[in-house]
Amino acid sequence: GTTCARVGCMPSKLLIAAAEAAHHSRHSHIFGIRNQSTTVDTAVVMARVQSERDRFVGFVLESIESIPTDHKIKAFAKFIDDNMLQLSNGHQLRARSIVIATGSRPVNPPILNGAGKRLLNNDDIFELKDLPGKIAVFGPGVIGLELGQALHRLNVEIKLFGVGGSLGPLRDPVVKQYALKTFNEEFYLDTDAKVDAVESTDNSVEITYTNKEGKQVKESFDYVLAATGRRTNVESLALENTSLIVNERGVPEFNGFSLQCGRSNIFIAGDANDDKPLLHEAADEGKIAGQNAALYPQGVRAGLRRAPIGVVFSDPQMASVGLNLSQVQTRCDGCYAIGEVSFENQGRARVMGINKGILRLYAEQGSGLFLGAEMIGPRAEHIAHLLSWAFQQRMTVSQMLEMPFYHPVIEEGVRTGLRDLNAQLKIGPQVVANCLDCGPGG
Repeated sequence: GTTCARVGCMPSKLLIAAAEAAHHSRHSHIFGIRNQSTTVDTAVVMARVQSERDRFVGFVLESIESIPTDHKIKAFAKFIDDNMLQLSNGHQLRARSIVIATGSRPVNPPILNGAGKRLLNNDDIFELKDLPGKIAVFGPGVIGLELGQALHRLNVEIKLFGVGGSLGPLRDPVVKQYALKTFNEEFYLDTDAKVDAVESTDNSVEITYTNKEGKQVKESFDYVLAATGRRTNVESLALENTSLIVNERGVPEFNGFSLQCGRSNIFIAGDANDDKPLLHEAADEGKIAGQNAALYPQGVRAGLRRAPIGVVFSDPQMASVGLNLSQVQTRCDGCYAIGEVSFENQGRARVMGINKGILRLYAEQGSGLFLGAEMIGPRAEHIAHLLSWAFQQRMTVSQMLEMPFYHPVIEEGVRTGLRDLNAQLKIGPQVVANCLDCGPGG
């Protein structure tokens, strides 16, 4: 039924929708609207999550079932060589070309195994008939942030633990610090936690950790939710029997534009390739890999790869577009500019009471080419689309500022940020010639 429909994008957004409804009901006092009696029937919440989830999955299953029976074989497969597969039903299959699209699965750090039967991940949390009172969430990435905040807003007490200081997809230290402060105002979040032990008891999980004040604490939780990443499903394919070169994670090396593994007849698409585990990217990759597999060996073509875009459906939302700050620094060797806008005083955001956030935009000195952006703030999912279109069209900051901005809308904040960015830019050939003398930020 796909990771997205069954255990990823869609059930998580259903849970988030319920959480947002509860949150808005409790926090409308700024408009003079008070509702002190908001209750959350988590059994009903989960029933809707599962019902709607099953509907989305059903569409996928219908499309699979619509494939003629003599065009599909249901079995596990292993490579005998580049062209031959051994199937679990005892048959062997020879193919001119092969596409690997075996997906991925959750991976848990060993310390969490101590939680035993009370360890959950995003493959099974949506099967709960009701929500517990208290959950420890490990992993403040996209999944952990989205589910952790949603659970908190549905009256589940949570603590969110991370390692190494990372937070969602954020790479810009200014945006990341703003996000860290914002989320900690709502729930406990430690992106570099020291966890000493995770132990299951008869009816709980006890976690021993050092809190942000430096004090060691032992705390009981109903469950542990692991949102600590996913592993590609390639290790059981016997890739060692092929000519493919694999990386340290056992994933075949491949061309990101053709999805071809080396110069072989084998292609790899979706989260099996451990590159861009997003549904829209997987859909593009499936099309590219499928077309090239069908054409092989007559010719392999580069497919359309769209502008990088990432969205986290937290509140405030987070988004990244194009190159991140580290990539900008590498590309421009210090010759770049940064524009910034705060949404705290942005007109429409204040009107709606959602005025938390910051947007940072990057551009190349000399050319004024827009390179990317990162933000936390209101309606980030929509702003990210505007900026990704500009990135893919290779627009300059000046060209972006020529585009229309209606009043009053959240997107006016983008114009403010672009104006700030434009003011930092030094446009012209002389700047390009001397760009190695530019310091960070231009």
